[in-house]
Amino acid sequence: MSALSIFPADAIRSEFSSAMSAMYRNEVPAYGTLMELVARVNDETLAEQPALKARLDATDTLERISQERHGAIRLGTAEELAMMRRIFAVMGMYPVGYYDLSTAGVPVHSTAFRPVGEEALKRNPFRIFTSLLRLDLIADEALRAEAATILSHRQIFTPGAIALTEKAEKQGGLEKDDALRFVAEVLETFRWHDKANVALSMYHRLHDAHRLIADVVSFKGPHINHLTPRTLDIDKVQALMPEYGIAPKAVVEGPPTRTCPILLRQTSFKALEEPVSFQDGKGGWQSGTHTARFGEIEQRGIALTPKGRALYDALLDETRKVVRPAADGSNAAAYDAALADVFKAFPDDWASIRAEGLGYFSYSLTEKGMKGIPPVSSLETLIADGYICFDPIVYEDFLPVSAAGIFQSNLGDGASQEFVASPNQKRFEADLGAQVLNEFDHYAGIETASIEACLAAFARQPAAE
Repeated sequence: MSALSIFPADAIRSEFSSAMSAMYRNEVPAYGTLMELVARVNDETLAEQPALKARLDATDTLERISQERHGAIRLGTAEELAMMRRIFAVMGMYPVGYYDLSTAGVPVHSTAFRPVGEEALKRNPFRIFTSLLRLDLIADEALRAEAATILSHRQIFTPGAIALTEKAEKQGGLEKDDALRFVAEVLETFRWHDKANVALSMYHRLHDAHRLIADVVSFKGPHINHLTPRTLDIDKVQALMPEYGIAPKAVVEGPPTRTCPILLRQTSFKALEEPVSFQDGKGGWQSGTHTARFGEIEQRGIALTPKGRALYDALLDETRKVVRPAADGSNAAAYDAALADVFKAFPDDWASIRAEGLGYFSYSLTEKGMKGIPPVSSLETLIADGYICFDPIVYEDFLPVSAAGIFQSNLGDGASQEFVASPNQKRFEADLGAQVLNEFDHYAGIETASIEACLAAFARQPAAE
């Protein structure tokens, strides 16, 4: 019996990312327009900032910018979440971070499935922000029970997707033909369905509890609700969106415009109101509409340490005490001004961010460092003397308040229902069937490994004359 020729998980992820992008472009033409705009802005930014292009090229991250995407789905049951974890594992994507969005009035908690190794991220950094509905946050007990019953009757995965996942688990991966079939089968879970699982009256009851609850419970599957390309200048994209016939949300979520970007900034175009048929209780259908899918853009900055994240959170909280952004965008200018003013307290040069322990950096040898060093030196001396350089580690994850802000802006002005903040990571991980990776530990490990690699390289070199 010949040995299996396993198709790499990174390659499966790339195939799936490409297939998802093509499907979403077909379903939501505005996404294609958005991609054209982002490509234009990225090209112009690289042309205007040769130093940025040189650093991206030197760190092997230039090529990944154009293909970078993240998507988002919302699941209804623990069983769906556990199966989704197994499916993503076949693609080399693992749960990183726990996000409690109830703190921002959204009845879900979430994780991000993504590749975690440096090489895997360079090959394809596709991520899926995956939320699980918190039925326990629905105050109406009868509605909660009815929603649970509706969800228990649906199967969001095809038999082929389940069978191929099980096959991959048993044999340690899939051969190419099976891998391509796997991609096609899993894609069906993310496809849009214009026929609801419920009557219009039930949809309205769910909708009144929270629009997101209606989105999760009312349909056959967790249609992908957005795909997000990465831009190098989100302010420029925001300004140009109307020129491309796209209406942006009023406020860019996350930190303000900075010389040294931190964490994550996001904006989006408004969700589409789409025709949907609802069951009429007589075997027929009744016309209606549903709002769920939208376009989003992101700009990524440096991953922050716990100290940096605490400062970020404090400054964001301080800003929102001054001006809380209105859903209709009426105070957007005042909010942006307050954000920029308050965030002056966060250093905006890489040396200060590193010196104050606010962000994570990857260390590498300079040309001078590759030629040899004095026999004894500290890391700081090696940096000061030009033997070692450092680059910010890209933040690969998400921001709860930012994600919730995107959710709320696309759910409409009247969608800001309040829920009691109730983080429950243990319950989430029990439903997931695995622990989520702590992102701080992960970034710290990358930083430490890069320092050790530099020092080990010096140890192998002869001392400079």
